[in-house]
Amino acid sequence: MKIAIVYNRESKSVINLFGLPNRERYGVRAIRRLVKALQDGGHQVISLEGDKDLIDKLEEFMPRALKGERPGMVFNLSYGIQGQARYTHVPGILEMVGVPYVGSGPLAHSLSLDKVVAKMIFVQHGIPTPEFVVLDAPDYPDPEIEYPLIVKPKNEAVSMGIKIVNDASELREAAGYIFEQFDQPVLVERYIEGREINVGLLGNGTAPDVFPPAELVFGEGGPNIYTMEDKKSQSGREIKILCPAPIDEKLTKKAHEIAINAFNALGCYDCARVDMRLDEQGNLYILEINSLPSLGEHGSYVAAAEAMGMDFAALANRLIEVASARYFGTPNPPELTTSVKDPDTAAFSYLTQRRDRLEKKVEEWAGVSSRTDDPIGTSLAAGKLNDTLLDCGLLPMRELTDNRDVWCWQTRRGLDEGTLLIGFLDVPINPVFNVEHFRRDPEWLYGEGVGSSRASLTMLEYSLRALRAARKLNKSALGVLYYADEGRDCIESREYITQAARRAERVLVLTPGNPDDRIVITRRGQRRYRLLVEGKPQKLGQSGVRREVMRIVFAKLEELAKLSSRTNRIGVSAVDIKSEAFPGLLPHRVNVTVQVSYPKQDAAKDIENSMRSILKGEGVRWNLALISERPPMPEHRRNNALAQQYMAIAAKWDIPIKTESLLMPSAAGLVPDFVPVLCGVGPVATELYTSREAVSRISLVQRTLLLSEYLLSQAD
Repeated sequence: MKIAIVYNRESKSVINLFGLPNRERYGVRAIRRLVKALQDGGHQVISLEGDKDLIDKLEEFMPRALKGERPGMVFNLSYGIQGQARYTHVPGILEMVGVPYVGSGPLAHSLSLDKVVAKMIFVQHGIPTPEFVVLDAPDYPDPEIEYPLIVKPKNEAVSMGIKIVNDASELREAAGYIFEQFDQPVLVERYIEGREINVGLLGNGTAPDVFPPAELVFGEGGPNIYTMEDKKSQSGREIKILCPAPIDEKLTKKAHEIAINAFNALGCYDCARVDMRLDEQGNLYILEINSLPSLGEHGSYVAAAEAMGMDFAALANRLIEVASARYFGTPNPPELTTSVKDPDTAAFSYLTQRRDRLEKKVEEWAGVSSRTDDPIGTSLAAGKLNDTLLDCGLLPMRELTDNRDVWCWQTRRGLDEGTLLIGFLDVPINPVFNVEHFRRDPEWLYGEGVGSSRASLTMLEYSLRALRAARKLNKSALGVLYYADEGRDCIESREYITQAARRAERVLVLTPGNPDDRIVITRRGQRRYRLLVEGKPQKLGQSGVRREVMRIVFAKLEELAKLSSRTNRIGVSAVDIKSEAFPGLLPHRVNVTVQVSYPKQDAAKDIENSMRSILKGEGVRWNLALISERPPMPEHRRNNALAQQYMAIAAKWDIPIKTESLLMPSAAGLVPDFVPVLCGVGPVATELYTSREAVSRISLVQRTLLLSEYLLSQAD
């Protein structure tokens, strides 16, 4: 990949030179070190000053991508030349001209540089930070905060103008210096006597990689803070970095939590360093977040990365990978081409050019309510899906469609001996829940059903469109079956699913992928029973003569629960209990829903026999009836072989994927044993069937590309 390292050091190439000048700069040695690290990583590297000539230089170095070329990227080290919010200048230019870059965007940099606004956001998000006031002019009123205090310019970084003051006289002197030298308001905050702790972050979303906390140990002969003189090695003392910091696991966890919350609250990307103070009582306070952490050889960010096992070269190249994943959806994006006819990159080119459309389609689907108990909603969803698949070029399969719970389509080549894709339209969510509206953050898309079905519907559509764009759709033996009774345990659709699967050579079930980028090769089966228990009505206080029905039922349910065995992968539990009673009497009838999970069909029969032997006697009538069954997805070599094929394609595109076994059943259990099947091939989702349901934005693109590439590999 072509990478331009953009920094600010000597150039004053601007139209007019005025405004507050930049006082931060990278050393020549540090820039050369980064150039070498990226070159050793196989990249073509150039270093450029971030001035008014930057666009021309970038265009010369990384022109618009042609066939066979990779897109370029900027490794942003720029502190800016002059003016306000200088960290935002180069990212703003790159945003405007459409060049991807490593690091946070203009908004996050602007918020991080404005220490007052950042602290207000921290307070709003419940992130602990010292009390503070802002002095806007030299004639300020005395702040109502106890001394000692620490003063600093409102919009500067790297310890410029920072000083500890112990009384009003020292405060006035320090504030006057900042007003005069920096021409900006003064931030005054309570000084936290204690230790300085820094936490570095690398990544994006709700779970970036968090480095071990690093402690700055200050030498004798100066304040217990990191001053500008220390950073320039002019203070005469040595500042040591201890990483990992000598703090306990609980404090480490708390420091990580604060760092992640601050990182996300300000909307940072790729990397940051969070500076904190630890007082004598063990309380952590965030001081600020550095959205452009120093990659200097002796900085705490680099030291913490080394403690994680990453030397400088590994850290530099990892930052490129993290930014690539954010922009392109794959850690190492393939070459962009100007045509989708190249079979090696056809699907990638088609999909990456339409990434915004994928997310827009998920949003459209999230606006279509089709809960399991809403037949009108599922009918509307089926109509929308039918229109979409007809537009893609598929044909209805009348013999496998009932237009109520099941719909099936195929290519012109037909389904037989081809690939069958199975998904569901209904959203099995509790009807008492409110509708969750669509929203997005940098890593996740949120909304009702986005993970369970909406992202998979989008993945299906754009995989088919990618095949069609590559002129492979009509050469593919391919069928699509969607059902709308997932929330009713596939009672109506099960025969259709089995019939369709018998005609296929392989089956992919478009249920969501699990966190940690997993697909499923085996699932347990599940049975639901209705247990009806009836006894004689009795008054309160008569239980000494005859045990009341509820006590009998709970005692028996406790015995049933003992049938569970983690070793044998068996689970038995009551999931719903309802009772009936006449006025003034204790319950005489109890209706219980019992759920059983099991690995194999023979085990299910044995469990039922054991349950029936337990549920008898006690002077009551017992009635145990099977109300639904979802067969297991057994583990066999055919599934493993199919998984290996799928994972080989994923490896080609650097898409992370692993296999796993799951407790919950799916339609994969209805596929005959002689047909290989994979489950969980949809985009990675989390918090399914809750108000926090979400799908990974990166995974939406990755899994769509993966499905497209697999279907292309099966086309003639």
